[in-house]
Amino acid sequence: QVQLVESGGGLVQAGGSLRLSCAASGRTFSSYDMGWFRQAPGKEREFVAAISWSGGSTYYADSVKGRFTISRDNAKNTVALQMNSLKPDDTAVYYCAADRDRTLSSARYYFPAAFQYDYWGQGTQVTVSS
Repeated sequence: QVQLVESGGGLVQAGGSLRLSCAASGRTFSSYDMGWFRQAPGKEREFVAAISWSGGSTYYADSVKGRFTISRDNAKNTVALQMNSLKPDDTAVYYCAADRDRTLSSARYYFPAAFQYDYWGQGTQVTVSS
């Protein structure tokens, strides 16, 4: 089992940047694919980005491609989401999640979904003002 704690959220103006971090407990972190999701008020949780257990594969939602970068440091049990050129539509609670079955790593074609992820953090608020 792994416990996840997000940090780095806050208030930023449109066009600005934030870096989210997710710290994981447990010695098995490096065996999980990791992902970031977000949920805006009144909307369903949506996929943002994912990274394979080795860090060799990444996948992004079209809405953030070219602006966000996911990375991980298995030695430090952390995964990060660098968010640049932020827009008001990026305002949401951002969640870190761990996929025990390594769907991204093993799939020929990857279709991200929340149900693939087994462990979730509590979330960190990101607010982008216009």
